[in-house]
Amino acid sequence: VQLQASGGGLVQSGGSLRLSCAASGTTFSNFVMAWFRQAPGKAREFIGVTGSGRPTYLANSVKGRFTISRDTAKVTVHLQMNSLAPEDTAVYYCAGRHGWHINYGAENEYRYWGQGTQVTVSS
Repeated sequence: VQLQASGGGLVQSGGSLRLSCAASGTTFSNFVMAWFRQAPGKAREFIGVTGSGRPTYLANSVKGRFTISRDTAKVTVHLQMNSLAPEDTAVYYCAGRHGWHINYGAENEYRYWGQGTQVTVSS
């Protein structure tokens, strides 16, 4: 399984970006995909997760601003980010695993990782 993230860039505070993560070598059946981010000098942070037959979960820090959607045919997950703020600046990673795990917010539960895409929000 390979994950390819795209869509990062530079945006002004209050703006929007949409990240995408395309998975190859798998289908969405029993495949869970999550988003994490890592700001300079900080630990990697869970953003949200979606899995087949499961509700989508989002971290409190992004709830109400970010949404996750799935394109089942393309095995792609999108992270729509609105009302971006400078503190959202980070490298964003998508991650995947087969099978739902109760500890879905833990990065060590994910076997597959995308390469990361930089999001920079200017004030």
